[in-house]
Amino acid sequence: MTAWADDYNEKGYAFPFRLFDPEQANQYRQSLEKIETDFPADLAKLAIGHANSLIPFVDEITRLDPVLNPVKKILGPDILVWNASFFIKEPRTTDFVSWHQDLTYWGLTDSHEVTAWIALSEASIASGCMKFIPGTHAGHIVEHRDTFASNNLLSRGQELAVKVDEADAVNVLLQPGEMSLHHGRLFHGSNHNQSDDRRIGLAIRYITPDMNQTIDEKTNATLVAGTDNFHHFNLRSAPNGILSAEDINAVKRDIAIKETFLMAGVQK
Repeated sequence: MTAWADDYNEKGYAFPFRLFDPEQANQYRQSLEKIETDFPADLAKLAIGHANSLIPFVDEITRLDPVLNPVKKILGPDILVWNASFFIKEPRTTDFVSWHQDLTYWGLTDSHEVTAWIALSEASIASGCMKFIPGTHAGHIVEHRDTFASNNLLSRGQELAVKVDEADAVNVLLQPGEMSLHHGRLFHGSNHNQSDDRRIGLAIRYITPDMNQTIDEKTNATLVAGTDNFHHFNLRSAPNGILSAEDINAVKRDIAIKETFLMAGVQK
């Protein structure tokens, strides 16, 4: 294991990893923003939330060796993408992400997961970069409460029901084309964007094929490295094009299944 991997095991995160140069990051950004311009708002929002299933260049990013190589050091050679989505904060807005743990509502049977967060624009303190609480991945999933705050980028506005000492937080500063990795139980969140540019990050949720959903129905996943000898998920191939009708239908079916655990216990 390398030094950063030892650091990951101890703290629950590692960064930064340089994946591609800022010019390539900007090309990806322009491709995303063209989708936002060319498609109706509801379809663009669907693509942003299920990016690897509907946008070919995102599927391409999930398979890049500079991304997968460190992920393999954590999870092993056999890798699935469970989901990939963009987290976008517009400039000078109050949007934020509350302190939370990723695995809380994902309905997965274990924690063989790592999230790769890739910056397509600068992630600075001013733009609302992620913040991590070191070592919290070593504990259990703690109680969360739903807020449904309109400016919270999480689906339920979920937040930790325990006090977090901000003095312990580590700012995850990333330049365009850089990546961080974090464990699904790690406490993390981010503040609002006070800068004059959009803060655009791509979060890729990698899991091992031995993971399983806690429901009988299979959800979608994409095999991006190695083999799947377990067949716990409905394996999808690369997108057929940008927001193809076939892929949209597959994503909508997957959303309907996932809502049974992603929104479990919601009263509204």
